[in-house]
Amino acid sequence: MPEGVIVKALSGFYYVRYEGGTAECRARGRFRLDGSSPLVGDRVDFSLDAQGKGRVERIHERKNFFVRPAVANIDLLIAVASEVEPVTDPFLIDRVTAVAEHNGCGVVICVNKSDASASSRLADIYAATPYRVVCTSAVTGEGIAELASCIEGRVCAFSGNSGVGKSSILNALEPSLGLKTGEISEKLGRGRHTTRHVELFPVAGGYCADTPGFASFDVEQMPPIPKVELQFCFPEFEPYIGGCRFDDCAHRSEPDCAVRRAAETGDISPSRYGSYLRLYDISAQYKEWEQR
Repeated sequence: MPEGVIVKALSGFYYVRYEGGTAECRARGRFRLDGSSPLVGDRVDFSLDAQGKGRVERIHERKNFFVRPAVANIDLLIAVASEVEPVTDPFLIDRVTAVAEHNGCGVVICVNKSDASASSRLADIYAATPYRVVCTSAVTGEGIAELASCIEGRVCAFSGNSGVGKSSILNALEPSLGLKTGEISEKLGRGRHTTRHVELFPVAGGYCADTPGFASFDVEQMPPIPKVELQFCFPEFEPYIGGCRFDDCAHRSEPDCAVRRAAETGDISPSRYGSYLRLYDISAQYKEWEQR
């Protein structure tokens, strides 16, 4: 039975890329019954009938999956942000990077539209993290080669609020894609959604998923990270975890908290620490979920 990767899902059809090409498949009904519907990025076994029509027979075990973008087996999440309209709120980046960390997914911070702004606000915030920050311009080509080196050999997802230029960056990486882009809505101060489905494209020696932006990304769309695990989703906290007075320190208002002290001295970005507190409050509201 042939094996391949789902590279596009649209209207109940799954397009599986394999050694022989791309097969258009439907999914077996049992996937709907057990709630394990295929996702873009899934490695699957499939069958072909005499007419060349396919059917997804089995989904291989996933390393991770995300609700938005709705993809599986992502190696690297590229969080695209902007210093010009639409200006990205760092919390949008931080809640996505926390989910990525929790799911064993790497992160690159891509600050796009560098030709239109000289601001280093976002780059400064993430300088104290292990994340690679790449400043790009789909207009001038700045940073595109560096970003391509991050993608090579990996399955990636681009995420970012609408209008920051995800499709434009993909077009710069691979002009033959010809993805549609939208202009910024001056009235709303954000971009229109121009991507209608999730699809993996071969780009820069890897695969990238082009998806709608996460301006509507809602932490309630997927279970929040348990509050006791959230500290491990901020990798710059690691040197300080275990240095607090209390072993079960939540790094909030406890005395002699090494993490909070590092945020006060600037060794941890105050912005990142503020995002941790906001995400902790969200997680704390889901006690019933935590106990399941």
